[in-house]
Amino acid sequence: MAFHSIALIFIFQFLQILRIDAKVSSVIVFGDSSVDSGNNNFILTNARSDFRPYGRDFEGGRSTGRFSNGRIPTDFISEAFGLKPTVPAYLDPAYGLKDFATGVCFASAGTGYDNATSMVLSVIPLWKELEYYKEYKSRLEGYLGNKKAKKILTEALYIISMGTNDFLENYYVFPYRSSEFSPKDYQKFLAGIARSFITEIYHLGARKISLTGLPPMGCLPLERTLHGGYCMARYNHVAKEFNKKLKALVETLNRELPGIRLVFSNPYHVLYNIIRHPQSFGFETAAIGCCGTGSFEMGYMCNEQNPFTCTDANQYVFWDSFHPTEKTNRILADHVVKTSLAIFK
Repeated sequence: MAFHSIALIFIFQFLQILRIDAKVSSVIVFGDSSVDSGNNNFILTNARSDFRPYGRDFEGGRSTGRFSNGRIPTDFISEAFGLKPTVPAYLDPAYGLKDFATGVCFASAGTGYDNATSMVLSVIPLWKELEYYKEYKSRLEGYLGNKKAKKILTEALYIISMGTNDFLENYYVFPYRSSEFSPKDYQKFLAGIARSFITEIYHLGARKISLTGLPPMGCLPLERTLHGGYCMARYNHVAKEFNKKLKALVETLNRELPGIRLVFSNPYHVLYNIIRHPQSFGFETAAIGCCGTGSFEMGYMCNEQNPFTCTDANQYVFWDSFHPTEKTNRILADHVVKTSLAIFK
């Protein structure tokens, strides 16, 4: 009887993996720290957050490598589609193909579209994220068989979220790209990379794809600290201009690639409204983050020894000087699920 029960449990679990009648079978993530669920824990880089107080409000108080006090937007999106409440990191050995069949994250904090951006903090470049995806695809085919794997990968929702680091950690910091490109030309350069990436994952089987735009990056606490407490209007303008290019790219590729369902998910306006009117969303402040002084700390500077870290992150729009709190992430995720991603529900 015990053996019979175990066998039934195994069959049930296997059928759950194969249950792909849902409109979205899996959430597959590419990008930077806005969506990295812990891949940087397993590479040699200083761009990591696998230590307290990061993750203090995550289940079990675990520091998973997410750059927040808790969950990130892709976790909430996965849950909204009836999948797991968290999307596991591909490089985390604690997870296997059974876990990755319904969601997997290839994102790396500190990366961008531009390979030069990933070199700044020695993180995973976009081309390598794609290589990991190809490896995952091959492994999934071996695990489930080509037909089942193809069905999962075709019905999966692919989320791409990056670009902020290309400007704030690369273009406006180092002379290499800024001497080569004007801001507008650099935007075109990045959009060209985005186009090539989307086209490649399309040819690998992706059909449901969300391309995420830039946030009001001039209003991040770090930028406000560097500019007298005010939002950096020039950076916000660049973000809006780049978002227009991404939106145009989405419209073009929807015409060019048969069967693709590509959407543009724009976080700019909802986050800007939260920053401008934090009290309307149940926050106390958006000018500084919860961790440390909230003005410049992130990564290793945001650590448990810092005596200034707040006690209630729900009162803050930002967790550290660069990344939103779990509460903000939930609002952002809820917004895209009800707007751009609604066609996949």
